[in-house]
Amino acid sequence: MHNEQGETNCQANCIRLFTVSISPAQTRAARALLNWSQGELSETAGVARATIAEFEGGRRQPIANNIAAIRAALEKSGVIFLDGGQCVDGGPGVRLR
Repeated sequence: MHNEQGETNCQANCIRLFTVSISPAQTRAARALLNWSQGELSETAGVARATIAEFEGGRRQPIANNIAAIRAALEKSGVIFLDGGQCVDGGPGVRLR
């Protein structure tokens, strides 16, 4: 089945999920840029602090809705996530607007 842009449902979902994906290192770096604790990110994103701590520590991969909420909270506060190839070194990272 194709959508209006001619993509299959799988392609559309993969694209949408890819744009939400962030790494634990990017999350830690983003919090550092904002000088936020895990608790502050938890409150702003509406996600349990334990979820953030376990994600940042590499012990857990949160569900897509939680990753999206974490990313949205950080982006709303001025963080820009860089995927591979979007910075001088070509690796993923973060920066402030």
